[in-house]
Amino acid sequence: MLYTTLPNTTIKVSKFCLGSMTWGNQNTEAEGHKQLDYALDHGINFIDTAEMYPVPASADTQGRTSEIIGTWLKQSGHRNKVVLASKITGPGDYTAHIRTTGFSKQSLHDAVNNELKRLQTDYIDLFQLHWPERHTNTFGVRDYVPDETDEWKDNFAEVLESINGIIKEGKIGNFGLSNEKAWGTMRFLQEAEKSNFKKPITIQNPYSLLNRLFEGDLAEVSHREQIGLLAYSPMAFGVLSGKYLKKTDAANSRLNLFSRYTRYSSEQSTKAVKMYLDLAEKHQMSLAQMALAFVTQRPFVTSTIIGATNLEQLKENLGSITLNLSPEIISDINAIHAVIPNPAP
Repeated sequence: MLYTTLPNTTIKVSKFCLGSMTWGNQNTEAEGHKQLDYALDHGINFIDTAEMYPVPASADTQGRTSEIIGTWLKQSGHRNKVVLASKITGPGDYTAHIRTTGFSKQSLHDAVNNELKRLQTDYIDLFQLHWPERHTNTFGVRDYVPDETDEWKDNFAEVLESINGIIKEGKIGNFGLSNEKAWGTMRFLQEAEKSNFKKPITIQNPYSLLNRLFEGDLAEVSHREQIGLLAYSPMAFGVLSGKYLKKTDAANSRLNLFSRYTRYSSEQSTKAVKMYLDLAEKHQMSLAQMALAFVTQRPFVTSTIIGATNLEQLKENLGSITLNLSPEIISDINAIHAVIPNPAP
């Protein structure tokens, strides 16, 4: 395993972060525990969850993923061996069963306290805002268009004050953003500097061969402001394994179970996947490992979040950590990207 540190800290984290959002829905508690054991045995010390998990979000299962991590921490006694990241859900109809009050002071305290109970710990190393409160172009929306119905008011200072208060209590160590844009990131940094608050140190956004939008303004923000990308969906919901093209997908795979997940299934995405699959096979590697190696090698990526529904998938994903893509392969990848850029925003 390769390691780095969370920006502006001494916290050592693995270059792979274990994603957990299928635990409690597609995966049982026992399967989640096995993945945690396997990941820790193979050098992963970074675990990501969220109060809304598992997905798809529902009132019946909400919080179950963190509860599974919590029982593993209690039974194994490994809390001091792992770095825990979690998130407060953003507002919207999809998560109205959790709360409708956004990132108010009370909401932030409730989210942290409830996650501490589920995780059976007294601190969370990295706490993230799952998506912005304001209306902006996230989750498959390519371009920003002003929404005159958006009632959001600028509250960056208030959110920072609340988060820094929780940090002072010792309940969270650092905080990060997720599904955020360049403008929002810079506003948080501006307010943090103005009030001498702790600033966000990471941003958890989608990044893969099918979605390289981070390379726009956010890559420069990441570089100059030292905010590391925690890249999620590097496998594009499993599309970048090639299994859907090859018709080797299982009946219980995410895209077969949940029809709402179409972000990576457009005609253009499928064309791009076919080109990337041909490239991987040309160089005698699996598409999954090429896709993960590409993400992990990017200079702005602090850690790549990998998720799996079985140990075989997790094993293959881990095998890419030592794969170093040559300049020739990177050039070929960029050539495909130039033909079909960002088909899955």
